[in-house]
Amino acid sequence: MSVPVPRQRTDDTLGPAAVAESGGTGELTLLVVGDDPAGTFTAPELIDASGTRVRIRRARNLTEAARLLTDDVQCVLVDLALPGGDDPLAALRQVLALTSRHAVLALAATGQAALAAEAVRAGAQDHLFREELDGPLLSRAIRYAVERKRADSVQVKLAESRLRAQENARLERGLLPTPLLEGSDLRFAARYRPGRSRALLGGDFYDTVRTPDGTVHAMIGDVCGHGPDEAALGVELRIAWRALTFAGLCGDELLSTLQRVLEHERESEEIFATLCTVDIAPDGRRAGLCLAGHPAPLITRRGKPARLLPYEDGGPALGLLPRARWPRRQVELGGTWSLMMYTDGLIEGRSAGPGSPRLGQDGMVDLINDLLARGLNGEDLLEAAMARAREFNGGELTDDVAVLLLDRAEGGRRRGGRTRPRA
Repeated sequence: MSVPVPRQRTDDTLGPAAVAESGGTGELTLLVVGDDPAGTFTAPELIDASGTRVRIRRARNLTEAARLLTDDVQCVLVDLALPGGDDPLAALRQVLALTSRHAVLALAATGQAALAAEAVRAGAQDHLFREELDGPLLSRAIRYAVERKRADSVQVKLAESRLRAQENARLERGLLPTPLLEGSDLRFAARYRPGRSRALLGGDFYDTVRTPDGTVHAMIGDVCGHGPDEAALGVELRIAWRALTFAGLCGDELLSTLQRVLEHERESEEIFATLCTVDIAPDGRRAGLCLAGHPAPLITRRGKPARLLPYEDGGPALGLLPRARWPRRQVELGGTWSLMMYTDGLIEGRSAGPGSPRLGQDGMVDLINDLLARGLNGEDLLEAAMARAREFNGGELTDDVAVLLLDRAEGGRRRGGRTRPRA
């Protein structure tokens, strides 16, 4: 039975891609693969009741099909009567191997219901029986197959995206530092929020370790920018810092070596990184401070408001000056204290919504003192500080933010250890 051609149309208002995406009226192209001895597909095109024009292109064998399977074809109808040796689905499998973008229909005889169902399981979007075929049925089957193929492709892409996101999340979580404070009486807390959407890592980085002599070393840094390349460079600098610290380097010698690492690993000479390092003596009462273009830490002592540590003697950011120096300044901490280190993403937000001045270090000190007056400390303090900064900014902070807190209670029991901060 020949496929009828109800009428001819010349007003082609939508292209094939639009029809494939919207399922509306327009034009579709069907490639029929088979000998067609009965002349079933003699008409060059058909138009169904919905106004969809279906152009019919014929290929007598798989060689012709490979040549005619162009981008303007939305659907392929494969006649299962094509010779395939011992495998009755051989022709269908070859067509499926030729394309992953086109919808595929299988054409079988009425008595081949089991074979038609097997064709769908092999990858065809649907099947048709030759004896029941007519124009409206064919056009509906084509539209259905195209839409199902599109939906299947979307699902595959979503599944692939989900798997990539899970793999990236596992990788990024593995790159977050695990503080090594076993044997220390210091308590550690940290918060991290990257500026990139759906990311776990940004250009900010931090770490804390205790060396065999009992000294606790902490650092926090910020690579300019907040893309994946900056995140990777931040991880490299953090790992290098940990290795150099365990090797016994400190102060200017350590920062000079880190600058060489940065200069070797960065993609352009415009990339730089700020850094703050603190080495706390085994007795916990004093520390050495080095600043490389980074905001000074904030310290809180018992019964006193929070204030910034001295920052007048800091050096430039890493990567700016080839022969820079970073003096190490000795600071007294006292018996009971809390030391907060942070990146500039926390203080560069607005103080009262869009268009207002930056929060700045002074605004941050006031913010922390207000939270301390409410009795907050540790992780609760950091969580509230970041939430308040977002509130002041009038929305999410655009830059990466990292904050870590070390505190010591004189005479308290040892509380340090391997803890992984939340991101």
